[in-house]
Amino acid sequence: MNYKNIRFQVWDLGGQTSIRPYWRCYYPNTHAVIFVVDAADPDRLPTAASEFSAILAEDELADAVVLVYANKQDLPGALDDGAVAAGLGLPSLKARDWAIFKSSAARGEGLFEGLDWLAGVLKAKRK
Repeated sequence: MNYKNIRFQVWDLGGQTSIRPYWRCYYPNTHAVIFVVDAADPDRLPTAASEFSAILAEDELADAVVLVYANKQDLPGALDDGAVAAGLGLPSLKARDWAIFKSSAARGEGLFEGLDWLAGVLKAKRK
């Protein structure tokens, strides 16, 4: 897809446990990671945090920018972006560009704000 004059090659890798070992196939030449968290399912946040930490530990993703969507904000009881950020350990990421945005994919809310941030960071890195 093209967005803000940047060509993105995007894969939806899904979160099923059985396919997680295959995520590595997509890491080479990756400049950004978009990680979507189901903020309406706080019981799965520790699992998401563990997988997120494993992804960020990969050598091939050491320089990747990180965009996190705290998704499903339209559902009652959804964790806000601060709670999701804390649960994923985002504040401890000192040597990496990252941002988190509240979103509702069902309503199309927050998606473009996140992509705008990502496009800006990637353009700045190219200079």
